[in-house]
Amino acid sequence: MKAKKILVMGVSGCGKSLIGSEIANALNYPFHDGDDYHPQTNVEKMAQGIPLTDDDRIGWLETLNKVYTENDSAVIACSALKPAYRDILRRNNEELVIVYLQGDFDTIWNRHKARENHYFNGEVMLQSQFDALVEPSQSEALFIDISQDVKTVIRDALNAIKEKEGKAS
Repeated sequence: MKAKKILVMGVSGCGKSLIGSEIANALNYPFHDGDDYHPQTNVEKMAQGIPLTDDDRIGWLETLNKVYTENDSAVIACSALKPAYRDILRRNNEELVIVYLQGDFDTIWNRHKARENHYFNGEVMLQSQFDALVEPSQSEALFIDISQDVKTVIRDALNAIKEKEGKAS
């Protein structure tokens, strides 16, 4: 069974947007950056360095779920930090394939410091994402180590998706 709906998840700065867009290009699927769907109030909070609450995220996650359910195929980059968030994204979308971009704080913080013009603000915000993160189980997601170069991460993600498709057939 071909994976048609793919979630690329992980904390801010792990490469969701880049890796997600490359996966989408390789599979010829539309790509949606979850950050583009945040309401303005969420963007303003994050720009001020204020971590989002569960309540802040619910409407945003429901909007992303709608993107999945209204399209035949889609790759979405979204932090999806908690099981409850992933459950919202999976609603009426049980075939969702989750690619978890896994990395340690130091690796990701070093990448954050190199970013320009991004509203996600600061080390405290990144730590809040690590604090909120409940890693998916091995059966829930495909784990991809992001300490490697980008091409290897993309290759590993595509190979893991292909392998999962083979097992689902």
